Amino acid sequence: MTDNPVAITSVTSQYATQVAQDLELNSKEQERLGAELSALQAQLRILQDDQNVLHSIQKTLGSRPASAPSTPEPAASLPQQASGKKTTTRRAPSKTAAKAPSAKKTTSQAKKDKTQHAEPKAATASAQPTLIALIRTHLDQQKEPRSAAEVTSALTKAHPQRTIKSTVVRTTLENLVAKSQAHRSKQGASVLYTSVAVQAATEKAPAPVI
Repeated sequence: MTDNPVAITSVTSQYATQVAQDLELNSKEQERLGAELSALQAQLRILQDDQNVLHSIQKTLGSRPASAPSTPEPAASLPQQASGKKTTTRRAPSKTAAKAPSAKKTTSQAKKDKTQHAEPKAATASAQPTLIALIRTHLDQQKEPRSAAEVTSALTKAHPQRTIKSTVVRTTLENLVAKSQAHRSKQGASVLYTSVAVQAATEKAPAPVI
């Protein structure tokens, strides 16, 4: 008994239709998962950037010199140690007691020298302007908006002895914007910053006559 050609063609057509539908569903599912993956990757990059900024701020705060613990003065226990040698000689306690003031004098002199050496360092550190002051001054001197990368590059060239990171500069600029001490604008994908004084002067300037 031979198979009916019409029945075989009908079954083949049904399978082809089912496969086409399954392929379409598979493609749509891949698109959906791809969109979710892209969104998750974007969120991950934002979190990583925030983490880098927080690490930079943490390192900046942690680089402040801690106050040096005071050196305790030696306890006056030398005469008691010498009392154990009384049976041998009576002059031993007096020699030991005579050495104690000189040791104390040496310790005091060392403290004095350490303080004298520390004072110039503290004065130098306090004489340096803060990063906020440097950024605000730089923006006041610019006639056009500047990006965080441009501000970082300019400050690094002007102050090569300081370590200035772009992430910290960007965070500081955003803080100035939040405090209405700087103006933020966008040109395409670039974020630019302007001094409030420069922005106000630009807005008050008369429009050119055409």
